[in-house]
Amino acid sequence: MTHLPAAILNDDALIRVLDALEARGARAWLVGGVVRNALLGEPVSDIDIATDAPPTEVSLLAEAAGLRAVPTGIDHGTVTLVADGRGFEVTTFRRDVETDGRHAVVAFSTDLAEDAARRDFTINALYADRAGRVLDPVGGLPDLAARRLRFVGEPEDRIREDYLRILRFFRFFAQYGREAQPRALAACAALRDGLARIAPERVGAEMRKLLAAPAPGAAIALMAQTGVLDLILPGARPDALQNLIAAENAAEAQPSWRRRLAALVPGDPTEALRLSRHESRHLARLREAARARWSLDEAGYRLTAPEALDHALLHRGIGLPVDWRARLDRAQASPLPLKASDLPGLSGPALGRALRAAESAWIASAFTLPAPALIDAALNADLNPKDTP
Repeated sequence: MTHLPAAILNDDALIRVLDALEARGARAWLVGGVVRNALLGEPVSDIDIATDAPPTEVSLLAEAAGLRAVPTGIDHGTVTLVADGRGFEVTTFRRDVETDGRHAVVAFSTDLAEDAARRDFTINALYADRAGRVLDPVGGLPDLAARRLRFVGEPEDRIREDYLRILRFFRFFAQYGREAQPRALAACAALRDGLARIAPERVGAEMRKLLAAPAPGAAIALMAQTGVLDLILPGARPDALQNLIAAENAAEAQPSWRRRLAALVPGDPTEALRLSRHESRHLARLREAARARWSLDEAGYRLTAPEALDHALLHRGIGLPVDWRARLDRAQASPLPLKASDLPGLSGPALGRALRAAESAWIASAFTLPAPALIDAALNADLNPKDTP
């Protein structure tokens, strides 16, 4: 029998939660991502627990053990138990009674097999008891070993229950997959129009996670193959993303979903993905730098450090000079050593043009031109006589 690593189970807060849940005969199992990632040897961020106890009993058991119970998703059977300052989502076994393509009406169950049958992918339908023994009711262990992403049961049925699962399929493939179930790809292609029911915020959340995966290129290629990519991001360029990933690897740069999105989508994806104002501004600055064809020195001078790094990888790629990081750092640390007060004879638009001319000379000199030469560059700018005082 497969077992979880002991380190996952030797967690005082988790032990307190499991003790509380099982104090009066109920059973509790670790489920989903914690089991999957522990078996893969990957980091575990959250620990979710499934139980045969109904939600009201979960709350009573927690309170009896001195734990705080927060009804974070009580209609769907989820209560968050807080132990030692950490939250553990505890969800009662469920079966779907009614689905509409996004939300489900559920009935609580005491049957682990029923709970597993309503989950999305086999690798997410793995359970483990407190001794670490793994239960595999739908054949997820062989899929996990092969890095094969497969829906639980019929792919069409799982997708029609929740069309967001189309995007989750590609996101999980980017994070964990090497092999995609052919029937799953066919179902994603056939039912992709159902994504119109999904709020842009949810689409954006999935795409952020997908593009943050270490190597999302294969998943994006499958999205393009099934027609899903062009549906949510018309005009997307998978080849440009692959080129960027090659540049990131060559430069040993950390992945960035915003940088990758900028490579993938030449236009503005703000509305399609409901980006925040900060995220949208970051991408707009990268488009501005690309249109202006800024050099490394100019990008480092005019952009924030993250923006300049992204611009360099996006538009210089594997052709970056060996000192590119040092050049960006130098530009970031080289503000123009000239102020408006150094040009007392100018004001208004003329002053603005003069300072821009000085900036251009400063950047072109690799930030070495002395102040008198910068003043000369400013005063020799093409000034409109009407602009002078």
